[in-house]
Amino acid sequence: MKPICADAGIKGMNAIGCIRTVALLMLLGGATLQVEGAILTVSVTGGVVEGVARGGVTSFKGIPFSAPPIGERRWKAPQPVIGWTGVRSADSFAPACAQVSPGTSDLRAPALNTSEDCLYLNVWTGAHSPCERRPVMVWIYGGAFVRGATSTPVYDGTQLAREGVVLVSIAYRLGPFGFLASRELTRESGRGSGNYGLLDQIAALKWVRRNITQFGGDPTRVTIFGESAGAMAVSLLTSSPLAAGLFERTIAESGAVFTIARTGAEPFLTLRPLGLAEKTGQAFLESLGAMSLHAARALSAAVIANAARREQFLPDVDGQAVTGSPYRQHREGHFNDTPILIGTNSAEGALEYPRDRPITAAWFVKEIRTNFGPAADALLAVYPHANDREALESVKAANRDGEYAWPAWTWARLESQYGKSHAYVYYFDVRTPASLPEGADHGDELPYVFGNFGVLNPAGHLEPSARAEDLKVSALMRHYWINFAATGDPNGAGLPVWPAYREPASGVMIFSRTSSVRPLPNQDQLRAFDRYFSWRRTQARTGSPHSSLPRASRTVR
Repeated sequence: MKPICADAGIKGMNAIGCIRTVALLMLLGGATLQVEGAILTVSVTGGVVEGVARGGVTSFKGIPFSAPPIGERRWKAPQPVIGWTGVRSADSFAPACAQVSPGTSDLRAPALNTSEDCLYLNVWTGAHSPCERRPVMVWIYGGAFVRGATSTPVYDGTQLAREGVVLVSIAYRLGPFGFLASRELTRESGRGSGNYGLLDQIAALKWVRRNITQFGGDPTRVTIFGESAGAMAVSLLTSSPLAAGLFERTIAESGAVFTIARTGAEPFLTLRPLGLAEKTGQAFLESLGAMSLHAARALSAAVIANAARREQFLPDVDGQAVTGSPYRQHREGHFNDTPILIGTNSAEGALEYPRDRPITAAWFVKEIRTNFGPAADALLAVYPHANDREALESVKAANRDGEYAWPAWTWARLESQYGKSHAYVYYFDVRTPASLPEGADHGDELPYVFGNFGVLNPAGHLEPSARAEDLKVSALMRHYWINFAATGDPNGAGLPVWPAYREPASGVMIFSRTSSVRPLPNQDQLRAFDRYFSWRRTQARTGSPHSSLPRASRTVR
């Protein structure tokens, strides 16, 4: 689509003149209309959308990037957008994707309007012309792959757009709608099944590639970024051949997938082999009385979502969106090599421990020795457990390191050793009066990244109002994130130097009240976990019994 880059000179246009201009816009197919210096009406794939300009930023909400994945399109790859006539008002968010009802776990979310018809995206831009070519940041929400919404207030893109990027947030199918596999679905597709949510993200990125110029964005400077499950999805996209060429930079906050596929309930393994995913999905459908795909697609979304409350649906190695082990693909150079900015928070495992039993030193030792094989001694050496109190704190720290920190650290090592780009690593440890005693919880960095304080977060809790020191850290982080989106390097004039990660002993950016580059505080623990994951990779090649470490209901957000 070719943008109209010159100022159309339509200020003060009367209603008839506006109608005529919009009609001309539609005939041109791919033009952008500017009103009062702002991009307001845009022709995109499917038709024309009109945004809302406020405070120097125009927002476009609820733009479809796929046909509704309903009826016979349920459990299929996203299909082309169904076009519309006239000007579509883009003034409100579309419903969130159908998902497990809030309140069924520790991840309590605000009440949502949900629907299977949910493949929409949102754009915030401060550009005055489509020729500005601003860097583009595409946000992928978290939610354990079972819940999440682009409408979550902390994700509002106004502040980042005001500071120079075009911000896009995308929806993707969740839970059994986005990650259910079955043998019949695999036969139907002729390839694999289960990763419909990832395919949605890829379809949205293709939409961005085709259309973002109209909003003043640069389609050759696209950064994908996400948190928790969204960050895990981001990491999978860096290994997916289907996503090749769709983005140039990568930011992952508290999430990545660099373990082998799980075969049972092994600790800290996320990916599922296709066979296991098919077996689980088939059993789930049969539990609903759906003995065929036709019957399954006839079920209501509510029936499916309610039945999925006790199930966990995760990405699988389907052979198309996910073709193998991301760890091995990176070592072999078979990945989408981009600069990466990645990190974790100081206490994001603090709420993730079993609540159905007392945590004692004896229990901790037993669980480590039962589940972590030859790495047990190394882990016990770095996680104190002389008494029950120490054991509880070590469970929290081990959850942080095994679930979030080791994957990020490993990703940085793989990029620095086998990639052609740079990795920039952070550790978020900003403490507020509302923080956990242990430090910054999972997701605590979000208001700092987006510049949105005092609003609801993904867990349905109100973020605290910003103190002066919070605003200072937020401004610093936004500068780094925006610089990275623009150039692939977070550094810039007036900012503390953030070095690229290098082994064996590289400094990382510690975000705190006194942000600076320092060694990772949990480096020894990560090296101990490296022994565990190395053992798991060896066991995957030779075969091993299943094992499991009891976890809390809240895992990735």
